[in-house]
Amino acid sequence: MKYTAKSPQATTALGTALAQVLEPGDVISLEGDLGAGKTQFVKGIGIGFGIDPDQITSPTFTLINQYEGKFPIYHFDVYRIEPQELEDLGYEEYFYGSGICLVEWGNIVRDYLPEEYLQIMINKTADDQREFTFTAFGERYQRLISELKVVVRA
Repeated sequence: MKYTAKSPQATTALGTALAQVLEPGDVISLEGDLGAGKTQFVKGIGIGFGIDPDQITSPTFTLINQYEGKFPIYHFDVYRIEPQELEDLGYEEYFYGSGICLVEWGNIVRDYLPEEYLQIMINKTADDQREFTFTAFGERYQRLISELKVVVRA
């Protein structure tokens, strides 16, 4: 699925729409260059779960931020770590737990992601819009994308 967000508000709104179809145990890999809008998108997901967006910040130095909403949300930023350092963080407890995992720079730790997950590639365009490409790895995420298409069109 592809989607173009024409403003930061549209990026946030897309995240809020995604929150409507997320379930405990979901793992999302957020990929794109610095400044692509990954954290802005996570703020939208947080809003969808009743979390104050001002509480949502990039976990650049903390590596993991946890937010309590309808479900626990685990927000990772793995840009500055070596993939094997995920083991020190106890990643399996998060990736295979009952919360929702949002992994900024998930491509860096792809070998550690579950077999099934949702990849979201965010590209910044020349006119400062954001192009989102959603790719499902597994049946659960194929259904999720189908559900998201309905929510976005509503």
